[in-house]
Amino acid sequence: MTEYEFTLHLSADEYLQHYEGIAEAIQVQSRCGKTIQFPANKMRKFVLQDGIHGTFIIRLDKQNKFLSLQRKDI
Repeated sequence: MTEYEFTLHLSADEYLQHYEGIAEAIQVQSRCGKTIQFPANKMRKFVLQDGIHGTFIIRLDKQNKFLSLQRKDI
């Protein structure tokens, strides 16, 4: 298993494009510089009225398949 940490700031309008299927994936750059792309629906539980804001940890298996995503406690 591999973990990557990243920070994401998406306004509610920006995430709406993902929610409506206009954009199906979110692409981020991890703190270590690796570019990661994953399905936008994985962020759904983190959407607030003003969008998605915070630092997150994504976990991938050895084949780089999605395992989990969580907001990092500050």
